[in-house]
Formats: sequence, C-alpha cells, structure tokens
Amino acid sequence: MFEKILVANRGEIAVRIIRACKELNIRTVAVYSEADANSMHAQMADEAICIGGAASNESYLRIDRIIGAAEITNVDAIHPGYGFLSENAHFADVCESCNIRFIGPKSAAMNALEDKALSRELARKAGVPIPPGSKDVIDTEQEALKIAKDIGYPVMIKAVAGGGGKGMRTANNDISLVKGYHTARNEAEKAFGNSGVYIEKFIENPRHIEFQILGDTKGNIIHLGERDCSIQRRNQKLIEETPSPLLEKHKKLRTQMGKAAVRIAQHAEYSNAGTVEFIVDDKGNFYFLEVNKRIQVEHPITEEVTGIDLIKQQILVAMGEPLKLSQGDIKISGHAIECRINAEDPWNDFRPSPGKIDMYFAPGGRGVRLDSHAYAGYTIPTHYDSMIAKLITFGTSRRDAMDKMNRALDEYIIEGIKTTIPFEKAVLHDPEFCRGVYSTNFVEELLGGGRRELIQEKA
Repeated sequence: MFEKILVANRGEIAVRIIRACKELNIRTVAVYSEADANSMHAQMADEAICIGGAASNESYLRIDRIIGAAEITNVDAIHPGYGFLSENAHFADVCESCNIRFIGPKSAAMNALEDKALSRELARKAGVPIPPGSKDVIDTEQEALKIAKDIGYPVMIKAVAGGGGKGMRTANNDISLVKGYHTARNEAEKAFGNSGVYIEKFIENPRHIEFQILGDTKGNIIHLGERDCSIQRRNQKLIEETPSPLLEKHKKLRTQMGKAAVRIAQHAEYSNAGTVEFIVDDKGNFYFLEVNKRIQVEHPITEEVTGIDLIKQQILVAMGEPLKLSQGDIKISGHAIECRINAEDPWNDFRPSPGKIDMYFAPGGRGVRLDSHAYAGYTIPTHYDSMIAKLITFGTSRRDAMDKMNRALDEYIIEGIKTTIPFEKAVLHDPEFCRGVYSTNFVEELLGGGRRELIQEKA
C-alpha cells in the first residue's frame, strides 16, 4: 500500500487525485508554481512545495524539481494527472530509477504509443482500421506535398506527440498545406518539445468516439465503454457524453470498436488507465486515431455510468494489484454528460478570460457533480489551460441527464470573468444536439450562417 503520493499537476485534476487519495487513506504532496500559491490543490494536500516560476517550463515541466520534491517528502509514487508530464516516458523512467512508482503505463508501452505515426502501425498490426496517411514523420514540406497528393485533399497535419488539439491543422490545398505544416510543427515544438508531424486523410463530418481502457500488470485488459467527444472546437473538446447516441443505434459497431480498443492495448502490453480514440464516418466505418496514455479530462462521465472510480483503480494497479473486474462485470447504467467550463469568451472567438473571480456559486442537487479548483476570490492565472471546472450530470436517460445539465448550468454563477457557460446552454438547447445528431463540425456550424446572433440571444 502506498503511504504517500505526490501529485505532479495542478487545477481540478490535482484536486480530484488528492480526494481519491484521502479516501484511500494515502497522504498527498502537492507541487505548485509561483502563480499557483493560492490554488486549491496546494491548500488541500497534506504537504505542498513550490517548484518554480509561473511558466510551466519553469515548474510543472521540470522533471528535476518534481523528483527533488518527491525525494524530500519521501513519497512512494507520483500521479501525473493529464497534460504536462503525464505521457512522458522519460519521466516515467526517471521515477522508477529513483524507486518512485509512476502511476500510469510503463515506459515501454508509452514509447510504443508515444509517436502517433508509429501507433498507427501498431493499430494496423492489431487489425484495426486506420485512415490513409504517412507511415512516418514528415521531415520536409516537399514530402508533405507528395503525401497529400497521393491520398488526396482534405488532409490533417498532426503532431506525433501530445494532445489537446495542439499541433493540428487541416489543409484543403497545397497553399494551406505548406502553411499548416510549418504552423503545426512550431506549435508542437512549443507545446510538447517535439516538432514531429505526420499526415492522414481528413474524414469529413465524423463522430469522435473514444473507449476507456483499464489494464493491470498481469496482462488483464478491459474497456469501460465509450464516450462521444464530437462537440469540439479546433480539436478541443467542449462537451462529452456517454453512452454515444450514435452507438446506441448501432450496437454491433460498439462491440467491434470496444474489441478493437482492447486489441490495440494488448499489442502495446498496456497497463493502467488509457483511452483509445476513433473517428466514425457517415457510412459507419471507424478508424483508429490515437491512444491517450493517461487519465482523460472526461473520465468522470465513465465513472458515473459504471460506478467505477478510475483514479483509485489507477493507484491500485500501480501498487501491483490485479484487476478485480472482468469485461463481463462492466455494466453501463443511465447516461452522463460533461461540460467543460473554460475561462473564455465564447462570443469573442473563445478568447481566454483570466482574472479574479468576484462571485462563485456552484450548482448541486441530485445527479450533479462538479470537479473544479475555482472559488470566490481566486485569480485565474494567464499561464495555463483555461479550463476551471467540469460540470457533470447523470440521469436515468439522455433526456434526464440533459434536463439536469440545463438546470445546473442555470444555477452556476461565476462573475468577474467570461466563461463558456452561455455557449454550452445554447448547445444543450440546439435541436440537432437534442436529437443526438451531430459531428465534429457541429460547433463551427452552430456559430456560422447567421445562427450565432440567434443562439447568443437565447443564451
């Protein structure tokens, strides 16, 4: 049993991990930057250590400082959360070399899946469909042009590392390809320290559906159902739900995709929590996208419909415990929806809106869950991701979960900054969303064609 865990992250995920540790009677250590001195996670942990300046490359991305804090406080393990160093195989190796357990997959599995171009090849070997595209990293714009010509426009330029929509650009012709190639490389270098990109065929009007996987160190791997993440803007997810309305209508497809997700994990000899992401075209064909080798932002909705605490499962697996669940034990009950509440102005191109929260009133009641690190008087720093909360509702049906979400969004009061709450209200009232008929183009279509003013008035 671990006695003490260091949480190498910030914000709501750090709070989420600390709460799970408290329930397991495990002491916690928070690390924080100078900008996060008054953060909730630093106040909640049993111990807290400042590890550097406000910029993430001076604090949360500094492996040496995080390991130093872990050694000073004599922890047994480190939980990386998501983002930052969560998918860094070198960090996992450093942890293990210092006799500190890394709560995540082994570095060998991370290396096998770290490069998204290589993970496409692994999926192919596992017999899972992949979109047409380059086999390796694209080193020059001339090579990019040739690949795009071979597979045909539109294409997607994608960073081989990281996630969160960074280092991704769509190209419809040679001019946009060259521009997107260099922009994606520069963005990927800044975000992940790796400028590598690859190219794949852009599937138009797809659904973005992912499967939660969980594996132990004994070779047992299961999936815990899907999440529909198609409501997104510039590849950044805004609203997620489970079960997917699409797969509720095509349950054979759900079975096929779930088995494919497990096969990919088995080929990578994967352990701990992870997510296998797919896209589904308008003809019902599905294609492998990538594996996120960490806990996901949207993991709470899976927890709500399965009753399984994924953070606790991560910790138990890292301690060497075998899974006490088989695939047959996983039962999906009801419906859950998550809205990511970002400090952004949705009517001004989602421009970040950092600053002091003057008033904060959290929603509650039956079927409402709020994962957040925000509070009245808290100042949102300019240095990090703009997400300040995840609002989750659970109901006996999709309609029930939506009704609870509408009520919770109306209750949620955050003053002093702009948030995405008004936009998410508009989405929840949109007829197409209500019918469950939408694609990854939904947000752009909602904000275009004269509909923007109408939904802004309704919100």
